[in-house]
Parts: sequence; C-alpha cells; structure tokens
Amino acid sequence: MKTIILLLFAFYPVWMVGQPPNDSSASRMLQIAGYTQIRYQAFSEEAKNDGFDVRRARLDFRGNFTPVFSYRLQVDMANSPKIVDAYGEIKINDYLNITFGQFRIPFSLENLTSMNKFDLIDFSQAVDALSSRGKDVIGNHNGRDIGIQLGGILLKKGTAPVIEYRLGIFNGSGTNIADTANEAKDIAVRLIVNPVKSLSLGLSWYDGWGKAIKPSADFIGRSQERNRLGLEASYINSRVALKGEYIMGTDGNTNRAGWYAVAGYYLIPDRLQLVVKYDTFDPNTDADDNVTNNYVGGINFIFNTWSKIQLFYTVREEQGVSIDNNFLSFQYQIGF
Repeated sequence: MKTIILLLFAFYPVWMVGQPPNDSSASRMLQIAGYTQIRYQAFSEEAKNDGFDVRRARLDFRGNFTPVFSYRLQVDMANSPKIVDAYGEIKINDYLNITFGQFRIPFSLENLTSMNKFDLIDFSQAVDALSSRGKDVIGNHNGRDIGIQLGGILLKKGTAPVIEYRLGIFNGSGTNIADTANEAKDIAVRLIVNPVKSLSLGLSWYDGWGKAIKPSADFIGRSQERNRLGLEASYINSRVALKGEYIMGTDGNTNRAGWYAVAGYYLIPDRLQLVVKYDTFDPNTDADDNVTNNYVGGINFIFNTWSKIQLFYTVREEQGVSIDNNFLSFQYQIGF
C-alpha cells in the first residue's frame, strides 16, 4: 500500500498539468441518477405465494474533482438502506486506472452488467451462486467487495480496445463490513479480448477465502477455500445479442459448475426485444441427480435509457425429485 501511495504522489505533477488548482468550474461536477424496479411474480409451486415487491430502489451519485480524480456513491433504499458502491477512481491514462473502495468484483460478464441495463430479470444460477450474490456461501453482496483494483487497456487498434484487463485485491468478506473473516486477501483477475468488432472473449479468475454463512462441518469457526474460474463470450450489435458463460468454483470441499447461453433480438430497434435463455447449474459436481436446468423466455419493452417493462417465464427442470416450480416474472423499471 505504501508503494501505491508513493507512486500516486510521484505521478501527481503529470496528472495536474493544465489543471488550475482553484478552478471550481472544473471540479465537483455532480451527476445524480436513480432507478426503481417493481416486480410481480406468479408461482406454480403451491408453497409460494404470488405477489409484488420493490426489488431495487437506488440513488446514484457520481462526479469528478478533475479529469483524473472521480468518485461514486450508490445506495439502495429497498428493504433496508445500504451502500452498494462507494469508491474513488484515478484515471492516469487508458492503460492504467486505479479504483479504491467498494465496487463490483471483476468477475463474470453477467455480474458486471448494471441491473438497469440487464436483458433479463434474474441472474443465471452459476452467477448467483459463484459471484457474491444471492446464493453464494458468503451471502448476497450484490457482486461487490471492498478493495483496490488496477485496470485499463493493454492493447488498442486505433481507438478501439483490443485487450483489456482488471486486477483486484479484496477483503473477501463482502460489502459494508470490515475484513473480520481472516487476514488473507482475495485476488480477482479479468482479461477481455476483442478480436473483431462486436465480439468479446473473456477469462475471469478468483482466488480467495470465505467465512461462509453456512459452512460444512469441516470449516465451522474458520475460513474455507473459495475459488472461481469463468469463461465468457459475447457478440452484440444493434439488433442481435448473443452471450454465454461457463463458471466453476470451489467452496470448502464442494465443487460447483454451471453455464448459460442467452440470445436476444430487437423486433423493433431499441424498443422491443425478444430474449431466450438456457441456464444449467450443478451445486455439487461430486453428487448425482442434483442439476437444475432453467428455460427462460420473454420480452423487454424499452421506453428510454432508464425505463422499461420486462415479462419473462421460467421453466425449471430438476434431476432426481422434481416439483412444479415454474414462475412468471413481470418487472417495471422507472429511472432518471
């Protein structure tokens, strides 16, 4: 950490060239945005009740002190108020940016997609279980953690990025809490290659330790191994979106793996989008008959950049004992 601070001061004169120290018009530029997602779900499973919920209600504050120094604070007011993002960025150049605070872990294409830009309503099973979200062993932390990250573009062709990278060091304990689980720090690496226009290929790797909410008997009272590896591919143009990921992970003595494929097509450009998805996940690759497959289909009607209506139906198919637990989801998003 001392080395990083010394480097910041060493580069300071370079960053500030042409930056008047007291130019208030060039600093503290604040942008305020926000959105709310209201959902209705109808379940075929008798044990679950249909109903509405306010899934997210977020306020997002962003700004910059200079073209080099910027900040972000995002809070979610749904359920109980909590900080989602709280970080500062130092943009030295295209090749090196430094992010420090609480932000998204650089792992998984779907995890890094902003929820107000998401093509579907629900995350894939593997992403939900292996990227610090709803079914991760450490609990739901919205895919985020507290730490420091270096990132940027390693190679460009003209102005287009060809190879991008992210390298982060995180607590591994999740959001809004100090690192009390252990003294070790987690490492996340993400590499993206854009060989041609519209096509991206990616590799994500996460190595860490997590004090699980419900650890196995072998790890009660102490941290357990929590590692992940992800491969991804996407092809996106003005009408077509094709995306897929394979993610595998280890939690203690349990190995997990899953993958998904998504296809989207704009029937009406920028307005009406048809989306289908296949999603499969094995929560324990060493056990038999526990794979769950989801078949998802629906539409997005987009009013503007921030506001849209989403309607999706999910057919769930389990190995072993299967129950009727399909469900319909309707979500209305309004933003500013």
